[in-house]
Amino acid sequence: MIRTETRFDNKRKRLDHKKLQFATATYKENDYPHRLSLYDVPPTQEITLEEFETWAIDRLRVLAELESCSFRNRSPPETAAHMQPIIKKYLQLSANSAAAGSQIDQRLKSERRKDHYSHYILRLAFSGTEDLRRRFARVESMLFKLRLEEDDGREKRAFIESLNLDWDYVTPEEKKGLGEELLGATPGVRRLDDENWFKVDWTRVPELVEHRRVLIKRGKAYVPLKEQTSMILNEFTKRLESGLELTARQLPRLDEDDRLSPILDHLSKNFTTPDAGFSDSDSALAGAPINAANIDALSQHFPLCMKNLHTTLRQNSHLKHYGRLQYSLFLKGIGLSLEDCLLFWRQAFNKITDDTFNKEYRYNVRHVYGDVGGDSNRRGRGYSPYSCQKILTEHPPGTGEAHGCPYRHFSVDNLTSMLQATGVHDRDLLKGVKEDVEKKRYHIACNRVFEWAHKGEIKKVKDEGIWGAAELDTIVHPNTYFKRSYLLKNLGEPKQDIRMEG
Repeated sequence: MIRTETRFDNKRKRLDHKKLQFATATYKENDYPHRLSLYDVPPTQEITLEEFETWAIDRLRVLAELESCSFRNRSPPETAAHMQPIIKKYLQLSANSAAAGSQIDQRLKSERRKDHYSHYILRLAFSGTEDLRRRFARVESMLFKLRLEEDDGREKRAFIESLNLDWDYVTPEEKKGLGEELLGATPGVRRLDDENWFKVDWTRVPELVEHRRVLIKRGKAYVPLKEQTSMILNEFTKRLESGLELTARQLPRLDEDDRLSPILDHLSKNFTTPDAGFSDSDSALAGAPINAANIDALSQHFPLCMKNLHTTLRQNSHLKHYGRLQYSLFLKGIGLSLEDCLLFWRQAFNKITDDTFNKEYRYNVRHVYGDVGGDSNRRGRGYSPYSCQKILTEHPPGTGEAHGCPYRHFSVDNLTSMLQATGVHDRDLLKGVKEDVEKKRYHIACNRVFEWAHKGEIKKVKDEGIWGAAELDTIVHPNTYFKRSYLLKNLGEPKQDIRMEG
């Protein structure tokens, strides 16, 4: 074995990367002639920290939803229909044909700039581990394929031609000489005049070779033009994987930047389950009987984490601190008033005196609602209900505690027993939940149970066009679970004036 050593010149002046951060850099305004991009050139313009984080979160929402479609085995047409309104909302990319005036041209440029920067920001966030790099490359390739397939034919051709890929087009003479072989190796093509081919090294199209959709001759694969999407996608994935490896080697230089590191760390954690904001204006269900007396009846619409807290509270007449905090915030989020929440907890803690409750628990409930304590900005508003991401990653439950996420913090046997106790007995469903949990897809397991429990109502709102795809996207917040369940189970009631966005 030969041992190699890297020698360093001690006389060489060491670079202070912290100072280089603020050195004068050469910025170049990016040109975006095409809607699509292979993201070969990193962005160099300045953006604000707010844009840095907001753009990345918007892209993460799209990627996470796309990954959820894959986990839930949606077909390509179903995925495309489901993703269209979500992409339009968070990561719109308009075609060049939409440009007709300076204002629209500026809009296209802004859209493509956001797409460019958000891609590279997430590259930084997801280059830290091999698992994150693999997942990021996979979902980015899915997004690129989705966009490529829906792109305008003329613009797609212009984009492909701009790539200057090393493809040799098959000449008419060569096509004629290989006529029978080309037709025999190309499914769906009956006449040579109906298709054109190009040839590349067969190693560049392993997927087409594996499925026997191309002719292999003398080390070359003869690929029909209709398979361009597969070729371009393979090129995109190969370049992205190489770029992610390069980014991973550069990551240590970012450790000293205390402005970016926390944001990147937050983004990488949210790839497990996208974090969801919660607006107080979206919390109320108009006309719904949200009061202390009806919590037991409303609990049928609770996600499993909140059902577990509610059941434990009823059994023990008590919950420990983090359980009370998680449940109080959830009840606040479904529209329970402070007065009713105090009444609910006092009635639930029926083994203690009024004096004990007032001394030990009353203040904490008021603090959650912002009635006491906290800074001036939070006063009157209190804290926001916990998202699935927060429940999954913060304060795991210990002995005697009931908070957290059952899909993550329960054993598979205990989780199965709890699901069966709530009426879930479908073997295929339980098998799917087990597979999701083993692969750490906790929010997908929860959504799988939700879709099974509401399959009739979901079919109705889809068939009748009552709800769009954006209103049935992946649930990543317990309060969204409750609202969606309540509305689906009360479809016959007068229409609720409510936004489902959580």
